[in-house]
Amino acid sequence: MSIDAAPGVMAETDAQLATRLAVEAGRLLVELRNDMFAEFAAPWQVMDNGDMLAHRYLMHELAEHRPLDAVLSEEGADDGRRHRTERVWIVDPLDGTNEYGERGRSDWAVHVALWNADRLSAAAVSLPAMDLVFATDPPPELPARKFAKPRMITSRNRAPHAAVIVANALGCEAVRLGSAGAKAMAVVLGEADIYLHDGGMYQWDSAAPTAVAAAAGLHVSRIDGSPLVYNQRDAWLPDFLLCRHEFAEPVLDALWGERWRRRRDAGWR
Repeated sequence: MSIDAAPGVMAETDAQLATRLAVEAGRLLVELRNDMFAEFAAPWQVMDNGDMLAHRYLMHELAEHRPLDAVLSEEGADDGRRHRTERVWIVDPLDGTNEYGERGRSDWAVHVALWNADRLSAAAVSLPAMDLVFATDPPPELPARKFAKPRMITSRNRAPHAAVIVANALGCEAVRLGSAGAKAMAVVLGEADIYLHDGGMYQWDSAAPTAVAAAAGLHVSRIDGSPLVYNQRDAWLPDFLLCRHEFAEPVLDALWGERWRRRRDAGWR
């Protein structure tokens, strides 16, 4: 029971709250987008309004249902409160703003994650235009692989240098999508095997996808194999690897070679 629940009333678990917020924020975004496009609004207006609508909704709900927790949001100012508490919600109200502003695109997402002391303890990623949501509880079921060659998912606009190295080493086929959440969930859905990014991102870009992917049984780490750590003072996160476990060692070996093998043999991950 959460601290704001009435006596005898069962409150939402953190995972249930994350899921509800991701779904409801997504529903609001779909409605707003449809309405604004019907009124011939400019793409930048659709994007700006979407960012603000989803941010305000998430902040209101978290303030009401988890008032003692801090929040790190892409659209909010960082007041430093997150450094004075163990429970920090890391949210991206609209991941893939550019895709949201393009008619017909579905590769955008809503991210809601909870960093609790030293780990991601609950999260959800919704793909509202596809009417899909993925959560840590219950975790997604990872489907069997269905492609002969490894499939690597990359940005619509460019392939990071590390991704080029891995693609050449493993003979990958490329799949291009927009938002980080859409890319990560493509691996969860079995539409790709590897998602690797080394061009820098922010903590809210990958926190919820990391938690959901790990719950589904996927490998998640920095591209040197070290753990992903959130709620750091600098919101910038330089790189990210999410893949099926059978590809983790080949990917890391392609990137680091002998240095990775020495660290592996020494038991360092």
